[in-house]
Amino acid sequence: MPVKVVSEILGHSSPTITLSIYAHVTPRMAEEAGANLSASLLG
Repeated sequence: MPVKVVSEILGHSSPTITLSIYAHVTPRMAEEAGANLSASLLG
């Protein structure tokens, strides 16, 4: 979900506020992001 969308849904004045409160990455999230990026770049 794009941070801009989440920020607007939550009523934050900027995505920076949303990221400072909610941004965290678990090992599984990092693994999935890498797999998705590889799939989109390599097909």
